[in-house]
Amino acid sequence: MWALRRGASGAPVLLLALPLLGIARLLPAHGLGLWLRLVAASLVVLLPGALVARALRLRGASATVAWGLGALGPALLLVLVVHGSILLALAVLAAVAIASLPFALRVVSGPPAWDTLVVAFAGLAFGIALWHVAGAITGDALFHLGRVQKLYAFGDLHVRSVDEFADGGLHPGYAFPLWHAFLALVAKVGGVDPTQVMLHEPSAIAPVAFAVVYEAGLALFRSVWLGVAVLTATVAAIALAPGHGGSFALLSQPGTLDRHVLVPVALTLFFLFLRHPGWALGLSLAAVGVEVLLVHTSTAVFLGIPLLGFVVARVLLIRTDLRSSAAALGALFLPAAAALAWLLPLVRETASHSPSAKELQRALTKYGSELNVDSLHNYALRPEVVSRSGAVAVAALAVVPLAAFAARQRWAAYVLGGTLAVLTIELFPWVFPHFADAVSVSQARRLAGFVPIPFALAGGTAVLTGMIGPLVLPAALAAGILLQIEYPGDFGPGLEEGGPGWATWLALIGGAIAVVVGLRRERRIEARGVVVAFAVLLFCLPVAVHGFRAWTPAASRDGHALTPGLLRALQTKVPKRAIVFSDLETSYRISAFVPVYVAAAPPAHVADTAANRPTARRLSVNRYFSTGDIAILSRYHAGWLVVDKQRFDVRPPWPLVYEDQRYALYHRVE
Repeated sequence: MWALRRGASGAPVLLLALPLLGIARLLPAHGLGLWLRLVAASLVVLLPGALVARALRLRGASATVAWGLGALGPALLLVLVVHGSILLALAVLAAVAIASLPFALRVVSGPPAWDTLVVAFAGLAFGIALWHVAGAITGDALFHLGRVQKLYAFGDLHVRSVDEFADGGLHPGYAFPLWHAFLALVAKVGGVDPTQVMLHEPSAIAPVAFAVVYEAGLALFRSVWLGVAVLTATVAAIALAPGHGGSFALLSQPGTLDRHVLVPVALTLFFLFLRHPGWALGLSLAAVGVEVLLVHTSTAVFLGIPLLGFVVARVLLIRTDLRSSAAALGALFLPAAAALAWLLPLVRETASHSPSAKELQRALTKYGSELNVDSLHNYALRPEVVSRSGAVAVAALAVVPLAAFAARQRWAAYVLGGTLAVLTIELFPWVFPHFADAVSVSQARRLAGFVPIPFALAGGTAVLTGMIGPLVLPAALAAGILLQIEYPGDFGPGLEEGGPGWATWLALIGGAIAVVVGLRRERRIEARGVVVAFAVLLFCLPVAVHGFRAWTPAASRDGHALTPGLLRALQTKVPKRAIVFSDLETSYRISAFVPVYVAAAPPAHVADTAANRPTARRLSVNRYFSTGDIAILSRYHAGWLVVDKQRFDVRPPWPLVYEDQRYALYHRVE
C-alpha cells in the first residue's frame, strides 16, 4: 500500500524547510518574503512529526500532520503545567526532531510519493491564489487571534492564560489551545506578527489540505484518479462554490482546519488501518482522534457518526470488516474519550448544553430559517440546508443511490452508511432534538456538512462511467452547467432559498433502497480510471468559473477597526495582561490585537458559561457608558479605559494617555 512503503527516498523532504526558512528570514516580512516565511515556518513546525512518522515507517501528508500536532500536544501540555512560554514548546519539538532523526534516516528508502507531491504543489499554487482573498480580520477570527497573541507574547502560561477575560472561564470548544499554539509557533519561528499569521496562514496550509484530502480519497477508493476526483469535488464545493475562497480562506481558524484538514487525515488513517491493521497506524489514529477533539470539540462527534454508519453498512452489505473497524474506532475515539472526560464539565456549564426552555427558544428563533419547528421538543433541520452548498452537493446527493451498483466496495458502504446516519439524525424531529440537547442547536446544524459529498460524487461518477463509458464526459459538463445555473448555492449566514429539498430526500430514501438492493447484488459496475477524474473535473468546471469570478475578499474592511494610533498606544503603553474596559466591539478588537484582557465582548463570540456571564458583562458595559459610574470599572479590576468618542460621551477622572479623533485612552493611577 502506498502509505506503508518503507520511507521516502533520501532525507525526509521536510528537512528542506530548514534552509528555506533561513532564506525566507533574510527577506522582508511582507509580500513574497512573508509568504515564504509562513510556508517555511509551517513546515518546520511539522518537521518533528514528519520524522516521527518516518521512524514509524509511515509516509504521506496525513501521517505527518497527525504526528506533527501529536508532538506539539505534549509539548504544549508541558508548557501549561510548568507555566513556561511557547519557546519551551519549540525546544521540546526540537528535542523530538533530534531524537527521531537517527531512526528516520535508518528507514530503507523507497520511491517518493510523486502523486502526493504533485497534489501538494497544486495546493501551493492554490494557496498563492488565496493570498488575494485575504481581507480584513473579522468575526470569529478576532477571537482566535486574541488567543494566538497571548500564547505568542506571554510567559508563565497556564490553561487559563489565553482567555479573553481575566476573571472568566475556559471555552469548552477550545479549552486546550492546540491549533492556536501551532499558529503562535509559526509566528515565532517565522519572525512574523501573529496578525499576519492569522490573515495569511491559509496560503501556507492549502498544500497540506490538498494533500490530505487527496490521500483520503486514495485510501478509500484505492485509485489515484478517484483520489483526484475527491480532491476536485472538495475544492469545488468548499473553496470555489461560495466565492471569495470559501472555507479555504479560513483555514487559519480551528473549526475550519479541523473539518478540512484533520478530518481527512483521520479518514485516511482509518481506511488504511482496515487494510493494514498495526500498532503504528493505531497510534496514529489515536493521535489524530485526540487532535480533532482538542482543536474543535464537536468535530470529533461529527466525524464519528458517518464512520459508525460506514461500519453498520459494511457489516450489512458484506458481513466483513467488523473486527478491524471496531479496532480502528477504538483507536480513534477511546483516547479522545479520555480528553473529553476533562472537557465534559466545561461543556455541561454552557447554557446551550441541555438548554432551559428560554435558551432553547432563543436558539430556535435565531436559527429558525434553517429548521422546521413544530414545538420546543419537535423540530428538525430543513432538507434545503443539506443541499444548500451548490451544484456539487446537489449532484452528489442525487447519485448516492448509485452506490448500490458497487455495494461490496468500502466506498459504497461509507457513502451509504455515512449519508443515512447523518440525514437520519438531521431530518427527523424525534431524533434531532435529542442530538441538539447534547451538542447545542448551533452545532447540531453543522452535522449536515459531514454528509460524504465529495466521496459520493466521485463514487457515483465512477458507477456512471462504468455504465456509459466516455459518454460520461459530455454528460458531466452539461450537468455541471445546468446545476450551477439552477442551484448556485446559498452561502449566507441564514437560509434564504437553500438547495433543493428533493436532492436531500433522494439521498436518504434512495440510499436506504440502495442498501436493500446491495444486499442481493454481487456484480459491481464502476470504473476507476482517468475518465472518472476528468468527468468530475468537467462537472466542476462551471463551479470553478463562478468561484474565480468572485475571487475577492469576503470582508475587505472592518467597520469597527481600531485606529493605527490607538493600536500603537495600546501596544506600547499598556502592559501585557492588563485589563482594558471598553464597549463590546472595541473590546473584542483590543483583545485580538493586543495581549491584554478585556472586561466584555460581544456575547455571540463568548462561551455562555457561568464564569463568563456574557449577558451580564454586556449590561455592565452599557450601564457604564450610559452613567459613567467608575465603580463598574473597579468591579472588573480595569486599569485602562478606551472610549469611542463618536459613540459615547464619558470622561473618567483618570489621566488621559492617548487621544485621536475617534478614541481616547485613560489609565487608572492608584
